[in-house]
Amino acid sequence: MIRRYSVTLHGHRTSISLEPEFWALLRQVAEQDGLSLAALIQTIDDERLNTSLPSGLSSALRVYLLQYLQNRQV
Repeated sequence: MIRRYSVTLHGHRTSISLEPEFWALLRQVAEQDGLSLAALIQTIDDERLNTSLPSGLSSALRVYLLQYLQNRQV
C-alpha cells in the first residue's frame, strides 16, 4: 500500500508517495551514508535533473534504491 510522506527540500515542503518498504530502505541508506533522510532525498532530487533517473521524485527514489541494491551485489 502506498503512503504519503512529507519532507522539506530546498526549504519547501513536498510530499512523496511511496510504499513503506521503500521508505524504510531510504532511511537505512541515509543512515549508512551518514546523512539525514531529507539530505539523501534532496541529493537524489538534484541528481534526477542531470541523470537518467525518472523525472518524478517518487519514481526517481525507487530507481535510485534499485540501482543502490544492484551495485551492492556486484
